[in-house]
Amino acid sequence: MFGEMTNGGRIRQSFPGARDLTSTEGSEYGPVEFTREDVDALLHERIKYKSKYNYKERCENTMDYVKRLRLCIRWFQELELDYAFEQEKLKHAMGLNEKHCADLEVSLKEKEVELNLVIHELRKNFSSVQVQLAKEQAEKLAASGSLEKEKEARLAVEKLQAALTEELGKTQGDLQTANQRIQAVNDMYKLLQEYNSSLQLYNSKIQGDLDEAHETIKRGEKERTGIVENIGNLKGQFKALQDQLAASKVSQEDIMKQKDELVNEIVSLKVEIQQVKDDRDRHITEVKNLQAEATKQNDFKGTINELESKCSSQNKELQELQDQLAASERKLQVADLSTFEKMNEFEEQKESIMELKARLEKAELKLIEGEKLRKKLHNTIQELKGNIRVFCRVRPLLTGENSSEEAKTISYPTSLEALGRGIDLMQNGQKHCFTFDKVFVPNASQEDIFVEISQLVQSALDGYKVCIFAYGQTGSGKTYTMMGRPGNPEEKGLIPRCLEQIFQTRQSLRSQGWKYELQVSMLEIYNETIRDLLSTNKEAVRADNGVSPQKYAIKHDASGNTHVVELTVVDVRSSREVSFLLDHAARNRSVGKTAMNEQSSRSHFVFTLRITGFNESTEQQVQGVLNLIDLAGSERLSKSGSTGDRLKETQAINKSLSSLGDVIFALAKKEDHVPFRNSKLTYLLQPCLGGDSKTLMFVNITPEPSSTGESLCSLRFAARVNACEIGTAHRQVNNRPLDNRLSLG
Repeated sequence: MFGEMTNGGRIRQSFPGARDLTSTEGSEYGPVEFTREDVDALLHERIKYKSKYNYKERCENTMDYVKRLRLCIRWFQELELDYAFEQEKLKHAMGLNEKHCADLEVSLKEKEVELNLVIHELRKNFSSVQVQLAKEQAEKLAASGSLEKEKEARLAVEKLQAALTEELGKTQGDLQTANQRIQAVNDMYKLLQEYNSSLQLYNSKIQGDLDEAHETIKRGEKERTGIVENIGNLKGQFKALQDQLAASKVSQEDIMKQKDELVNEIVSLKVEIQQVKDDRDRHITEVKNLQAEATKQNDFKGTINELESKCSSQNKELQELQDQLAASERKLQVADLSTFEKMNEFEEQKESIMELKARLEKAELKLIEGEKLRKKLHNTIQELKGNIRVFCRVRPLLTGENSSEEAKTISYPTSLEALGRGIDLMQNGQKHCFTFDKVFVPNASQEDIFVEISQLVQSALDGYKVCIFAYGQTGSGKTYTMMGRPGNPEEKGLIPRCLEQIFQTRQSLRSQGWKYELQVSMLEIYNETIRDLLSTNKEAVRADNGVSPQKYAIKHDASGNTHVVELTVVDVRSSREVSFLLDHAARNRSVGKTAMNEQSSRSHFVFTLRITGFNESTEQQVQGVLNLIDLAGSERLSKSGSTGDRLKETQAINKSLSSLGDVIFALAKKEDHVPFRNSKLTYLLQPCLGGDSKTLMFVNITPEPSSTGESLCSLRFAARVNACEIGTAHRQVNNRPLDNRLSLG
């Protein structure tokens, strides 16, 4: 009804010479114009009557008021119809203009003709508007009905014409503005449709990628199963061939020994034959000499016969020796042939072994690549699901702890599905099985641990919020995992290694135009009180009663970031500066001796690194946050033997960890209310547990049999954490300057 109102909410001013509202002649003597004041007066007019019991007068006044209202409404409707008609006309003309502009690219002459047609049509429209205005002027003049007021009417008509011209300009401007708004709305609608379609395509693509990832994982698992079976078969064949090779070597050695013995025997036989030949020649010579003498002396006939018989026997022995020599030579030839065959078989087996080794190496390489692909796809699926990833680390047995086979309570399944991801715990004869994203055995090194989380650390440089925290009972190795052992480079913890990787990557990205600024803060939550570990004021760090005199408030902004007011923030440029700050914070951190741990952390330690990157070539700006948290260990008073201050610390630690358990339980059940405010720890971790952050938890357990109960509680808590869905992390990219305050995510 009020379509004639301008953008500022003001009713269009009436033409000069508008009739009085009290007149009812609008429908009889021509159109009536209304001003804003007239409309306001009409709407706020109160019907006056002489007597409230004179219903006839009240009805007449009411009917008169209704008539004037109808007249005003009819005027509004007519004016709105005029505007709509003019708008349709101008839209039609705009369509013609667009059509002519499109044809203008085809031919310059056609363009000129079409523009002339449009101009001619616009002129016709303008002339029709002028005719309509002239008719309205004539009606206005006829409605006056007085020749005496002709001059005044002419002046009024001139003024009305000027006002109409001005109003027409305003109307055209308003129409142009309305058309621009309509066009903007249409463009916005098209953009929204394109964005909606792109979102649908992206959603379908993500779903397709997820399905492909599932299929790839299934294929990878099948290939891995086949590869493992092939490796087992190859190992069996390799072992059988090694046994055959060993047997062949033994047989070859026996044959070589027999050959050497036969060669020695042949040599000895040849020597004996040569001796026999020499004896025979000597005997023949003696026989000839004796025969010569026999002719002379017949008395030596007996001796000759004896010598002849001896010579014949020696000939027989010579023949036997020659036969033995021939047999030995035949045996030697057979042995040489067998040796040659064995050597060929040995070479074939050697080639087969080399081929099996190559196949085994390829299979192991495929197995490694398949495991990498499985990890990558698993991480992608976990990120799409938004789950909190959980790694389990079992520390080695310490000196003095029970290391017998009978006392072992922790085992690791060897099945294909749970290999490297499963852990079994025995308690009172009952077996409890758990599966996490990764399980590290006691002999895993700090380097092995860091390799698994290096990609997560890289995400902080890419503009994501990343949170890694260590959980477990006291003495389970949380601080060793996060900080390592000072003075031993090979046993550096996750925090120093993460910083080294970030500084190295920052240096390598300089060639791509990236510049990074890094800010560090460190705090501890001790007895539900926040302490600034980088503060240079010792009184601000710790008072005599163990409570910091300065209050540090936790604030959440509208963007989902968390800030700690008045916390010390230090700009760092090298890993050496951060190492110095870590040493400073370690000296200020609260530690104490208990019955379970000589150096027990008595507070929750939070290390925050805020990363701001800017690319000069693309003018892209990213903001990432890396939170590394070493939680204080849970402990039982019956085992820790804490008293006095240690008792208060234990109670505060257990209360905050219990609040953390309540938060995890609420997140797992997807409850509407999550009790983040129940403790300073959970309130500080709210963006990591309930926001768009990439979160990883290390659950540290001890293999010592007396701690089986605490280890089971830790594993159950970790399983609940692993089931929590906190949403998909989003990259923080913008082109505006960032706030210099340090954020926890």
